[in-house]
Amino acid sequence: QVQLEESGGGLVQPGGSLTLSCAASGGTLSSYTIGWFRQRPGKEREFVAAWHRSNSRTYYADSMKGRVTMSRENAKNSAFLAMSNLKPEDTAIYYCGVSRSVLSAIMGERAYNTWGQGTQVTVSS
Repeated sequence: QVQLEESGGGLVQPGGSLTLSCAASGGTLSSYTIGWFRQRPGKEREFVAAWHRSNSRTYYADSMKGRVTMSRENAKNSAFLAMSNLKPEDTAIYYCGVSRSVLSAIMGERAYNTWGQGTQVTVSS
């Protein structure tokens, strides 16, 4: 059973940048579909980005397009989420998850069966 661990969160000023990491153990990350989600205070978990293993394409939430880039590094068995031009409303706990779901489902959190513990991102001056 693969296990995931996010890191890289922290406090950043509005307009700043941050790169989150998702390290996998107990399995090969690239054999799964990988997703990034976030949970803002008082809100449900929402989709940010995902890479689907069937076509090796990356998909982004409309609200985050142009400000986030998802990447993977197989040698490190890790995935990354680079975020820029951060806004206070990006404050959230960010999670990575893995799935074996079909492409049409990857923007829904129920498609993912393993999650990391999350990493807090706070955007504030």
